[in-house]
Amino acid sequence: MKKLLVAFVLFTLIACGSNSALAQSGGELHFCLRSEPKTLNPLLAADDASETIRYLTGGVLVRVNRLTQDLEPELATSWKVTNGGKTITFQVREGLRFSDGTPFSADDAAYTMQQLMDPALHSPTGDAFRSSEGKVETQVLPKNRVRITFPAPIAGLDRLFDQVAIMSAKSPQKEMAVLGPYYVGENKAGSYLILKRNPNYWEKDPAGRPLPYIESVRLDIQQNRDIEMLRLTRGEIHFINSIDAEYFDKVVSQNPAMAHDAGASLDSEQMWFNQVANSPLPPYKKAWFTSTNFRRAISEAINREDMARIVFRGHARPAVGFVSPANKFWFNAKLQAHPFDQKSALQRLGQDGFHLLDGVLRDRDGHAVEFSIITNAGNKYRERMATMIQQDLSGIGIKLNVVTLDFPSLIERITRTFDYEACLLGLVNDELDPNAQMTVWLSSADSHQWNPSEKSPATAWEAEIDKLMRAQASTLDPKKRKEAFDKVQEIAWQQEPFIYLVNKNALSAVSPELRNAHPVVLRPQVYWNIDQLSLSSEVAKNGQ
Repeated sequence: MKKLLVAFVLFTLIACGSNSALAQSGGELHFCLRSEPKTLNPLLAADDASETIRYLTGGVLVRVNRLTQDLEPELATSWKVTNGGKTITFQVREGLRFSDGTPFSADDAAYTMQQLMDPALHSPTGDAFRSSEGKVETQVLPKNRVRITFPAPIAGLDRLFDQVAIMSAKSPQKEMAVLGPYYVGENKAGSYLILKRNPNYWEKDPAGRPLPYIESVRLDIQQNRDIEMLRLTRGEIHFINSIDAEYFDKVVSQNPAMAHDAGASLDSEQMWFNQVANSPLPPYKKAWFTSTNFRRAISEAINREDMARIVFRGHARPAVGFVSPANKFWFNAKLQAHPFDQKSALQRLGQDGFHLLDGVLRDRDGHAVEFSIITNAGNKYRERMATMIQQDLSGIGIKLNVVTLDFPSLIERITRTFDYEACLLGLVNDELDPNAQMTVWLSSADSHQWNPSEKSPATAWEAEIDKLMRAQASTLDPKKRKEAFDKVQEIAWQQEPFIYLVNKNALSAVSPELRNAHPVVLRPQVYWNIDQLSLSSEVAKNGQ
């Protein structure tokens, strides 16, 4: 799902736990959560902290390997999608038990899906499976199999189960009975959680030894990034899963071995113009913003290479479009980032009657080209980006005013009053599949941000995107889906309703004491292979 990304710095001075250095023989992994989990129910997890708990404790039928991005068997040994994409059948592993000792079977998988799709639960995970109105049917079959049938086809159905933690149908405390590598052993509200090794965890290493290696995980609640950094350098926590460019360079200067740059992430930073027909903008500005030539010219006038180098200290890449190159299968490799070319920008503008007069760009009616861009106050990276855009656009005679707003006020403007001209924000992309983009690219969608909730497509190219997005979602053939989605990327690249600026790199910091850590671009970057991580003291003890 795509979500607006806001990087607020919260200056609280609450330390996240003990200040004593980690004992080498403790066998306990330490890291920080930046907020308290809102729920321990894996079917209701939506915030980052709750998602972390779900990932560390929840067993899933199939899992997306965060390194290869391939789908791999977990609690299910095999699976098959049939019935035109409506039905999926899993072969469930035999002889497994939940952390409390309760036997695991296909009945638990069926129970989990029934709970997940219960409308009364309002599960955000379940929303991804709601392809149509109607009931989801589950059937437990002989030989420990489960068949799940949906009312309409779901493209990429099997990969969605990466997010579904299987719950016990029989355990009295269902949230505490888990199939993942850890279970919640202690939860002190507002302070910390301690996860204990699941004694019944089913996976073993190649030598036949039980996983996970690490005995327990302590998650301290800490909002202050400075304190989190201090604790890392003191050896009090083992890693920071995601770190910004400025803190990353501090790590590099202090201990280069701890710094990990996995390359371009799935996240993007972009700007867009308000194209809402009934917005309170003068007609001549609406004409600017709805012009493809105008948007393309603004894009060409922005130096993305400089932005990545200066604002993000080189830890970002010029963005090609709404799909990052980090998305190995779905990225359209034929596309390239728009080049910085202010001469070409002026030529495009000339096609629409714009002209330079005494260093000021004017439209065909003589209006000086001036507009404001809003972004969220307190985000130093976006404020710097806006300043650089301001400088770049002055090179083609445009006056840009930068306005920073508190986040509630910004949301009010871009979703309700539409009293703004341009906006600079970022989008977090947690998923690889194109269906995660539906809420942005369908013209009727609420998050179609430049012109939300259109009753019918405002332009021919938006209508074509609607057609292609629905086409890729209605076929099970990966090749046909890729062809349709490539065309969507091409149209977005040509029309630039969003002017994509940079993809930030996936940055993390990892203590040398943590072994077998291979940070990746997909969340969770550092602990995606949590059951295979070990501490140096544990490595010695296990003879690795």
